[in-house]
Amino acid sequence: MEKNIAYIALFAAMIAALGLIPKLTLAFGVPITAQSLGIMLCGTILGARRGALAVLLFLLLVALGLPLLSGGRGGLGVFVSATAGFLLAWPLSAFVTGFIVEKWRSASLTLVAAIASVIGGILVMYLFGIIGMAIVLEKTLIEAAGFITAFIPGDIIKAIMAGLLTSAVAKARPASVLSRPASNIAS
Repeated sequence: MEKNIAYIALFAAMIAALGLIPKLTLAFGVPITAQSLGIMLCGTILGARRGALAVLLFLLLVALGLPLLSGGRGGLGVFVSATAGFLLAWPLSAFVTGFIVEKWRSASLTLVAAIASVIGGILVMYLFGIIGMAIVLEKTLIEAAGFITAFIPGDIIKAIMAGLLTSAVAKARPASVLSRPASNIAS
């Protein structure tokens, strides 16, 4: 129990630390940030349930006003901004990513974690992000989807990094990858 709480808190802190990397805000108000890599890693390393809980803890701290989002943003206002859809997607993204890694054991962890990161950490996140941007910016879904294209190359790189980092952690400390029992980890 304490181990789970420690991992959840550690990964919430990791998401916050990834927000310290300087952000680049695009013209429509959504920043390019490394924090989405943290969401992917929550799922690939902690698994579905713990990964989602780590993200929920992080979002609770943001809602309480802590300036943990990229650029030092925090407070309830971020949940009604152009980034709201992305933020609301984060727990589900971590859950889906972790669920895929937990269930798909027939391929290497590197490949599974990268593909799971694309599905959960990009597709799920984009679905909610597009809807949120369309609502907040008063654009059509097609227009909002057009904005998202700027994120695709960086997010694919983050998904590959998540696969490689998850595999590296599994090799160095197999018991730390909670999404898969140590006996089922294949590089």
